[in-house]
Formats: sequence, structure tokens, C-alpha cells
Amino acid sequence: MSGASHHTPEMPSFDKPVKLLIVVAPYYKDIADDLVAGAKAQIEAVGGTWELVEVPGALEVPTAIRIAQRTSNFDGFVALGCVIRGETTHYDTVCNDSSRALTLLGLDGCCIGNGILTVETHEQAVVRAGDQNKGGGAAAAALHLVALSRKWSGAGKGIGFRPYGEDTLLA
Repeated sequence: MSGASHHTPEMPSFDKPVKLLIVVAPYYKDIADDLVAGAKAQIEAVGGTWELVEVPGALEVPTAIRIAQRTSNFDGFVALGCVIRGETTHYDTVCNDSSRALTLLGLDGCCIGNGILTVETHEQAVVRAGDQNKGGGAAAAALHLVALSRKWSGAGKGIGFRPYGEDTLLA
């Protein structure tokens, strides 16, 4: 819908440092560079820090994030890359499977901003990576999820079974 406006929530602030991992598939290097620049700027704007890793393609982005989630100390993740439709159905596989894997990681509690562009032409990718700053948008999404995760991390529900732990006193 051309000309439609959309609302972007105000960026969260953080009282403790926030560190994100940017995982990029630089298959289209010019696009990837713009996406990464936008993500870095957004993270730094809220006082956060980042690390950057490159993987061969969009299908490897979720796997790299899962490895880092299991073995590292990142608060959130930014998934970046670009898939441009070609002559075969491989485009559909890459778009659907990378998106599905990122969604499953998110549903499992991983704070991810998905900035993997899925476009018809290189020109569309240039606009989304540059003028529309989709890399910055993906970083913003991850930061919002980190803020929510921190907000709710210590809140108990006060109902249900409580496993044996620090809040259990034995006589």
C-alpha cells in the first residue's frame, strides 16, 4: 500500500549493558554492507555493543544464531542477508526455511530481529537496505525484545508449582 504510514515504537533504554550478535550472509555484499551499517548504528544509538559474524548464506543464519545462543552470552541477535528471486524455486525454499527457523528460535525465547530481505530485484534490495534502513529496523526489533525479556525475566506469576530453589525454606 503505497503512501501508507506506520507506527514505530520509541526505542527502549537500558540500565545494564546490552550486547547483540549481528549474523550476516553477505552473498550480495553491497546490500549486506548497508544492512550491517544500519544495524550497528541502531545498536550504538542505545549504548549497546555488537559483534559481527558472516555465514555463507541465509540458510546458515539461524544455525549460527542457535550456536551462539547455546554457547555465548549475547542478549539478542540481528539476522541480516538478502535473497533475490531467481529462475528456480530455490528462492522459495531459502526464504521460507530461513524465516521459519528464525521464528522458531524466537518462540523459544531468543530475541531476534529478522533483517533478511526477500525481494524480486536488486533495485528493491538497494532501497530496503539503504533508504528504508531495514538493518536498523532489525536491530531495533531485537532491542525491543531484549527490553521485554529483561522486564519480565524476574517476575513470578505467583501461581502453580514452584520447583525447589532459593525461595524454598526447609524446617
